[in-house]
Amino acid sequence: MLEDFRLIVDLVSILAAAAVGGVAAGLAGLPPLLGYIVGGIIVGPTGLGLIKELIQVETLAQFGAAFLLFALGVEFSFSELKKVQKISLGGGGLQILLTILITTIISVSVGWVTTPQQGVFLGAILSLSSTAVVLKSLMEANETNTSHGQVMLGILVVQDLALGFMLAVLPALDRPAEEIGLAVIQAAIKIGLFAVVATLTGIFVVPRLLRLLASTESRELFLLGIVTLCLGIALVTEKLGLSIEMGAFVAGLMISEVEYADQTLAYVEPIRDVFAALFFAAIGMLIDPLFLWNNLDLILGLVSIVFVGKFLIITPLVKLFGYPLQTALIAGLGLAQIGEFSFVLASEGRNLGLVSKRVYLLLLGTTAVTLVVTPFVLRLIPSLFNWIETVPALDRWFKPGDPPKEITEHVPLEPPIVICGYGRTGQNLVTLLAEQNIPVVVVDQSEAAIQKLRDDGIPYIYGNAVSIPVLTRAGLDRARAMVIALPDAMSTRLCLKHALEISPELDIVVRANQYQDIELLYQLGGSEVVQPEFEASLEMASHLLVKIGLPTIQIQRQVKTIRNSHYMKLRPEGKLGEMAQNVQADTLGMNRRWHRLSLASPLLGNSIATASIRPLSGATIVAIQREDGSQINYPNGGTTFQLGDSCLVVGSVDEQTVFEQLTSGEISIPVLPIPVVESVSIGE
Repeated sequence: MLEDFRLIVDLVSILAAAAVGGVAAGLAGLPPLLGYIVGGIIVGPTGLGLIKELIQVETLAQFGAAFLLFALGVEFSFSELKKVQKISLGGGGLQILLTILITTIISVSVGWVTTPQQGVFLGAILSLSSTAVVLKSLMEANETNTSHGQVMLGILVVQDLALGFMLAVLPALDRPAEEIGLAVIQAAIKIGLFAVVATLTGIFVVPRLLRLLASTESRELFLLGIVTLCLGIALVTEKLGLSIEMGAFVAGLMISEVEYADQTLAYVEPIRDVFAALFFAAIGMLIDPLFLWNNLDLILGLVSIVFVGKFLIITPLVKLFGYPLQTALIAGLGLAQIGEFSFVLASEGRNLGLVSKRVYLLLLGTTAVTLVVTPFVLRLIPSLFNWIETVPALDRWFKPGDPPKEITEHVPLEPPIVICGYGRTGQNLVTLLAEQNIPVVVVDQSEAAIQKLRDDGIPYIYGNAVSIPVLTRAGLDRARAMVIALPDAMSTRLCLKHALEISPELDIVVRANQYQDIELLYQLGGSEVVQPEFEASLEMASHLLVKIGLPTIQIQRQVKTIRNSHYMKLRPEGKLGEMAQNVQADTLGMNRRWHRLSLASPLLGNSIATASIRPLSGATIVAIQREDGSQINYPNGGTTFQLGDSCLVVGSVDEQTVFEQLTSGEISIPVLPIPVVESVSIGE
């Protein structure tokens, strides 16, 4: 009874520490998971020593990793996995093999290990990246559906699957070569059989089980059944010598193709978040801050080697598989840490005598530091690309000039509507336009999407919608209009900007994935910016108001007013004047600069429209600060420049230079002709 009570006290202590650490990190503008790890360090055995039942807490913390992978499987699905199957299977597999090979050669050569088997073991530990940390960071930044997000998750899935293979082979590493080969064959057979059984179960058993649970109309029973399924499959994989995390991910994939996937995710997410916090806190409990401090120089050196080494392996591999350099760099930086599952491998290797206690502690310390550093690295990536734009020698390598990989054979003769992005929104638009016999051209860089377009006979351009050559080949110069429905904010902004460079008068409808992007997308030149969540609210409200009996014309007028105000009534900040603090956040990661207008500036007295700011410079003014301290956020074309104004301008280095020349008078502002009104006699 006392032991049971002790476990309850330990759980309350670690959850409280994680909560306090998460809140402190959030208030400091840091990722919450960093607070969870620090909270674990404080209450762990090497901190205040408040946690006594460390093994039991770590066992419960495994649920956190299991539920994280389970939720990832539900969200990722087989269809999503197919989109990145080449880089996932090919790139992920090559990355693991190259990391093991290079680590073995280097570690044996410099004397870090005494045998090649130990080098292989060390390489296996370094080859794994952190699914939990990367996934959590991508979710917080709403980037799980971006190109780089899908690439990273695809590689991470293969690494997680490889963990089971590594654990199966690990006991044979210190034995003769033939025994190692036999262990590899047995592990491959075991994983293959499990994959076959899991596929059959996902097709014939899981859908029926979920329908049975749903038919009870009981939230408790549905949740209980889902959790049992997840942990049950996880335990089966554990008994097979694979990993609990692998089983949980496979369980999620089984559910992802069933109609109850969204309902499952909604029920599991709260449990996932609680146990995920426990998981990260448990990682913190493994960290010995005193050992880290005493070996700080060595550990920082190892951290640097790991980051640089994995970056130099992953980045070229992603580029080799046809992804843009920017995507390759983000993936390389995002996966350059050592994963939390390496703790499992390191612990097994320590028990098998493959590493000494000191090396084991160094591995734990290095892994822990890379996990802590990773969220900061992912947050700094936008600023890194912002800095690259200021260095012409580097910027030219990042110009979106990748040519199309493939162009449809049947190009529409009539001016088409160009649709960038063939996700759900893009597919629905194509269906609706096809019913009206309106020609379209779809731009997408997903092989799965392009194959669907091929099968359906829809004209397409296979390439990156951000690339100017790709947009040019899509026929923007003769297009009726354009729709941008890309999954991430950065690609959406660049696509809009480059499209207007090609066709300045083009009518462009843009989907804003987050409400914070609405004003910026309008400012960058979008003709209409649509926010799906707000549109859903308007449609639901319209239906209810019609049912209540309000006149249809009145409802339509109200909806139109809200849309014309850029959904201002529906936004959390309420009024445009209260958005001053958001402008800096909205333009984070973009090349921005304040320009103060001098007394002799020819812009004074002109409006943004009459000064032809965007046509002449390509730059965008996102804010104007008046001399009296007031600030105009996202000014419209009619806003007039006044003495003492400072303008926050977004644009490339060249565009900023041209804007500076406009403010100083080095480039003349075109004089618009004054319209002549002819006199008309009465009676004519």
